Amino acid sequence: MITDEQLNNYRLSGEMVRVVRDSLEENDVKGIVVAWDDNHVLIRRRNRKVVKLDRNYWFQPADEPRKNPEA
Repeated sequence: MITDEQLNNYRLSGEMVRVVRDSLEENDVKGIVVAWDDNHVLIRRRNRKVVKLDRNYWFQPADEPRKNPEA
């Protein structure tokens, strides 16, 4: 699970993040961290839609090569 400190750093920097949900790259969500609570994170995508995701997914900077969470 991603920590509050990591989420706050992403939010303050405005850095694009990649949320890896499973082994398929097309299921990844890329966007900016907007808000979070104990169980969920709100990500604003490029098309300005907001997605509510579980905090147990793998979060990483979008400009880094994709890491497979199952590896």
